[in-house]
Amino acid sequence: MSQQQDTTFRDLPLEEIRPLIEGGEYEVVDVREGWERERGHIPGSRHVVLGSILANPGAHRFKDKTIFVCEVGERSAVAAEMAVALGVRDVVNFRGGHKAWREAGLPLEKGR
Repeated sequence: MSQQQDTTFRDLPLEEIRPLIEGGEYEVVDVREGWERERGHIPGSRHVVLGSILANPGAHRFKDKTIFVCEVGERSAVAAEMAVALGVRDVVNFRGGHKAWREAGLPLEKGR
């Protein structure tokens, strides 16, 4: 059974994501397009556009304990699935994404 768990990622809402981000153990990877990121992103997040992950999955290195985020959680789920396929462990998809983060009034960084 444990092998099955290694092939999946957790899909968590804001209230469960926030303590993981604030705890500092997880890397946050924003997979939105550059123009979306410039409008505001989760402070400290790394930018890797989903298209570049799909085009060349092996070119990107993701740490174990990575949270993928996009605008609402669709593209980040695809990225999370790719990361799991690449062998990354403890992968989390932020369901609700930047939209939920903004609506909760949480801080955003501007620019890239």
